[in-house]
Amino acid sequence: MIMKRNTHIWLAALAVAGLASCQNDPNIEFGLNVKEPLNVEAVGGVERVQISSADKWTASVKEPWLTISPANGNGSTECSIVIDSALTTEGRNCKIYIENLVSGKTEEIIVNQKGFDYSIELEEDAQKLNNYDVLEARKFSVNVKTNVDFNVKLPEGVHWLNPQSFNVELNRGVRPREVKVDFEWDINTSPKERVAKVEFEPKKSVTLARQDVLEVVQKAADPIEENTRAGDSVALISIQRAMRTLSMWDTSIPMDRWEGVTLWKEKHDGFKPGYEGRVKRVQIYMYNFNEQLPYEFRYLTAAEEIYIFGNTNTFLKDLTLGDAITSLTQLKRLTVGAHGLSEVDESLTNMKNLEYLDLCANNFTTVPDVLTKENLPKLHALILNANQRSTIYDLSNTTKTNLGGFIEEKEFPKDLILWGLDTLVLSVNYLQGELPDFLDDPSVPCYTEEDRIKGDTLPEFLVQNKIKKVMPHTKRFSINFNRLTGNLPDWLLYHPSLDMWIPYSLVFQQEGRDQAGNLAKFDNEPANLDYYYKLYPFKKQATEEEEEEE
Repeated sequence: MIMKRNTHIWLAALAVAGLASCQNDPNIEFGLNVKEPLNVEAVGGVERVQISSADKWTASVKEPWLTISPANGNGSTECSIVIDSALTTEGRNCKIYIENLVSGKTEEIIVNQKGFDYSIELEEDAQKLNNYDVLEARKFSVNVKTNVDFNVKLPEGVHWLNPQSFNVELNRGVRPREVKVDFEWDINTSPKERVAKVEFEPKKSVTLARQDVLEVVQKAADPIEENTRAGDSVALISIQRAMRTLSMWDTSIPMDRWEGVTLWKEKHDGFKPGYEGRVKRVQIYMYNFNEQLPYEFRYLTAAEEIYIFGNTNTFLKDLTLGDAITSLTQLKRLTVGAHGLSEVDESLTNMKNLEYLDLCANNFTTVPDVLTKENLPKLHALILNANQRSTIYDLSNTTKTNLGGFIEEKEFPKDLILWGLDTLVLSVNYLQGELPDFLDDPSVPCYTEEDRIKGDTLPEFLVQNKIKKVMPHTKRFSINFNRLTGNLPDWLLYHPSLDMWIPYSLVFQQEGRDQAGNLAKFDNEPANLDYYYKLYPFKKQATEEEEEEE
């Protein structure tokens, strides 16, 4: 057994010795199998050469972008030449010297490498989009291979594609790098397909060997039949889908049985030919939405009232209405509450027939400029309460910003008071400062004897003491839980509707401190309304009778 093992070892040694004697054969002429220069692309790579030699040899190269391995040997050997990627647009070359250490004979290998051409190449040059998807899914990315910084150029008039910021990091000269460019896209509300050819333009003047163009094709919108009952139903389903409501209407049952939907019938006031069976009122609530209201609202052209309330994480959002719902010029009542609004579009001025507007529990920091008597001439009720992102009692002792409420209002929004609304609700809004008394404002009239005669319950006190005639038709007014200070003006203390306003709950009561550190309260708040009922004895008598009935 031992003898057999030794025989195998002896044969193996003979084979190695034979191979060595073959490689070191003294008859082998020193040389290379490469006679022409090696021409290499800019990306670099590996080239293989065969060195023939009977003796020891060594290889040398002076350029750092090129290496040969092995760099020395004894006898014939295959070597690998590793060429780095180019870093410029210019070509380069290098010589590798192979020297026979016995004879001193030298061979050389010439390596020529091309430089990079400037180019902007796309991994995929076409993108197909649906006409609709939820906001979070309305995006795509393209991979761009480039060695020059570039800008994304959209065709003129294309506003539905929005390239996001990106960075071309050319930290290896002009060696191409892959850059991901993100795009966001908008819903296509048109019945026509949209096409955009997006170009990628170099920021510096260079000649491009290749410049790809991205073609983006978006499907047409599903058609919605206008001014019909069928069109209304499709619009409502599309709105629910877009806003991702907690519950969806069952399309297998008639629309007049959908919860929160009221249809027109001939007996309704305001009925017009063609309104039969169409949407008169709709309620959307409990949803998760992060953009302008869906474009399908524009199809509800017979609606008198739209009620939208209850977005998720309202305090985190900064939304706007958009121009779809404000195109409904026939609308009389609109509620968009707890939605996350931080501004109101100028297009609200289209809604000249609006009578009631509720924008409560949003994120306004000032009263929207568009809310004026001139812009909304028929409005009689404005609800703007609870616009707070965070609850802060002491505004002077916090570094928080973006609290919401009307904290950026420099003074009480007196234009709202002078509007002459029937209902004005401004509670819980971080309003600060004093209520205006209008004593030095000649544009605000005082009560006159003619007013007293027309309203036979008005006391002479109003005329004799020149009480300002402010909000004479307002039946509901609330400003409680703000940060108001100073005195209650006479126009409020003696207002004919003060008792209807439930003043100790909805007017007088303030809370916390304002930004100057002042305790939020009115300095002249009356202990009770006895003074008031002396001026308005009929009101007091009615109150006593009601208490006896209870």
